[in-house]
Amino acid sequence: MSFDIAMIKKVYASYDEKMKQIRNVLSRPLTLTEKILYAHVEGELKDFKRGVDYVNFKLDRVAMQDATAQMALLQLMQAGKSKVVLPSSVHCDHLILAQFGAKKDLESSIDKSKEVFDFLSEVTKKYGIGFWGPGSGIIHQIILENYAFPGGMLIGTDSHTVNAGGLGMIAIGVGGADAVDAMVGIPWELKFPKIVGVKLTGRLSGWASPKDVILKLAGITTVKGGTGKIVEYFGEGTKSLSATGKGTICNMGAEIGATTSIFPTDDRMEDYLKATGREDILLELGKVKHHFKADDEVLADPKKYYDEIIEIDLSSLEPHINGPFTPDKAWPISQFAEASVKEDYPKKFSYALIGSCTNSSYEDLSRVLEILKDAKKKGVSLKCPLTLTPGSEKIRKTIERDGMLKLLEEMGVTFLANACGPCIGQWKRHDIKDGEKNAIITSFNRNFAKRNDGNANTYSFVASPEITVAMALVGDLTIDPRKPIKNDKGETVTLEVGVVNDLPYGGFATDTTGYQAPLEDGSSVKIVIDPKSERLQELKPFKAWDGKDILGARLLIKVRGKCTTDHISMAGPWLRFRGHLENISDNMLIGASNAFNGEVNKVKNFVTGEYLPVPESAKLYKSKGIDTVVVGDENYGEGSSREHAALEPRFLGVRAVLVKSFARIHETNLKKQGLLAITFKNKDDWEKIEEEDTVDIVGIPKLFEGGSATFRLHHKNGKVEDIEVVSTFNQLHGKWFGAGSALNYMKTK
Repeated sequence: MSFDIAMIKKVYASYDEKMKQIRNVLSRPLTLTEKILYAHVEGELKDFKRGVDYVNFKLDRVAMQDATAQMALLQLMQAGKSKVVLPSSVHCDHLILAQFGAKKDLESSIDKSKEVFDFLSEVTKKYGIGFWGPGSGIIHQIILENYAFPGGMLIGTDSHTVNAGGLGMIAIGVGGADAVDAMVGIPWELKFPKIVGVKLTGRLSGWASPKDVILKLAGITTVKGGTGKIVEYFGEGTKSLSATGKGTICNMGAEIGATTSIFPTDDRMEDYLKATGREDILLELGKVKHHFKADDEVLADPKKYYDEIIEIDLSSLEPHINGPFTPDKAWPISQFAEASVKEDYPKKFSYALIGSCTNSSYEDLSRVLEILKDAKKKGVSLKCPLTLTPGSEKIRKTIERDGMLKLLEEMGVTFLANACGPCIGQWKRHDIKDGEKNAIITSFNRNFAKRNDGNANTYSFVASPEITVAMALVGDLTIDPRKPIKNDKGETVTLEVGVVNDLPYGGFATDTTGYQAPLEDGSSVKIVIDPKSERLQELKPFKAWDGKDILGARLLIKVRGKCTTDHISMAGPWLRFRGHLENISDNMLIGASNAFNGEVNKVKNFVTGEYLPVPESAKLYKSKGIDTVVVGDENYGEGSSREHAALEPRFLGVRAVLVKSFARIHETNLKKQGLLAITFKNKDDWEKIEEEDTVDIVGIPKLFEGGSATFRLHHKNGKVEDIEVVSTFNQLHGKWFGAGSALNYMKTK
């Protein structure tokens, strides 16, 4: 029987009536996105304005990965509740360091992070949360295999929660505070998104794969093109894509800033549900699946109902390679060789990596195997190391059962543990020196500088599993592997991609390794955190706002250019401190570029007059009772959902973050933790901020009523200059700020 089948039955049983109510209120044809969102509205139904109205939603499920779950659960412990009210789960996939191979890496990581894994296990017992231990798999693959269902609505403390859109679910990445709200029964708030319609026509063939759909789309929209929007795929082309292929496309929608992405329900999704042992869902789905697609009128005239329309012809879609250093730098493979020479990229690939939550399905691994078998037959061997990561123990056991694992190992593949590993910086390389210029190609989703291995000179490129393994076989950025190449004997051969089944003929191996079911009553479980621990630390509530203007604040840093959550709170070796706010705050903004000197982690401190690391400078200001502000550039906080990027500035005395524009999740996280998340009304005013400015923020309450406040600059030369700043705060957000955080406010209700 499926997990939560009683809940799913209840959701489906209400859909017909809800759709009648929605149609009565809106009186117009509906997109798929609207159907699911409106079916989950908490409170009065009305025709919400896209991109304007904040709406409360009643969710079906919450999911957390181990790195973000620590802080979420530490906040849950402060919420004064005895048990979660929504089905919830924690997945241990981030704290496993890739170094030697699956077995050794898993054993070593469990030993090193035992304190954290034990903490997560005990807290989930206490509060009625499901727990998937280390080695069980990557959160998003496990969600797809066990929890996702068409028409449902899920939030998760990871930006790639959106993966579940591959099974027709509205799934959205959030910070830990949002997860806590949902778990204790508070409706979850979201600004009603705009809807981008992506029409897929034709059918993929040859080397093109589902990954290429989103790689191309990223090139069209850029990393901020999806901000505040849901991407809804439609058209005949959607039916030819497997469920896991759809999941891949939705997964990497996070890289264009999309709130989430979704596909209409079809036979391929039903095939996947059946293959993963969820026939009981199919029985219920059959009664309501006609709702889980856009209305015929919408499909007939999509420009009338979507805010934007993008068309992609799958039949003519070319494989893409995106990067380096940003996932929206999209190169059709036919242009990549020339571009790599022109851009002076490293000529040879030093490593190829396949896996991550984006591409670690049975289908992906099968395609890799077929290409390697063809290459072996034609005398072509790997030219660089190739690693492969199964998305879950279910997948690993299935390919082992079917003999695929052994064949892959015989052909030179190194298997890593069923975890995130190199995709999130959990990778200890032994093949290059620190700082050495090199190129890698991966089937991951994100390729910011230092993202994979901590080396700023690693040029990381993102591609499909097919192209990743093909490039590992040629080893050279200037060779198109689809064209005739020389084999190891100097003979001319042509690699073929082959055709595979997206689902195993014998079904998936049954596996729930590492799963710990929620306890009905966890009241007897005691949570003890060692006050001397370097990994875990109890949270203390932030101070409430005194109701006054912020006066005499110092500029901590003015950031120029891309500033992702990786720049604000790095992962990699810092992951070990994700449950200890004081310790992890030592990495705050150490990757951000100072606009005044072009350097990272070097800002002027006006207590000492010296240039100091950002965290050290912030601590010094805090010790003297001096408030600070951060100024950023466009799409500030893109990337991961990690709320540490908001918690750390709050902990170190930052009162406000002023930017040209925010990424959605980070803006919400800042608000939740009691910071002023504000934007320039006139973006050109960014230039007016000088290194030695003292800052006042005047008229703060106006921000909570849709108005503007004044960001007053006191320049070194004595000149005073006012900048108008605005925000997306509403009255509820103002109450969070007034209480010191959303959690503080929740505890008063």
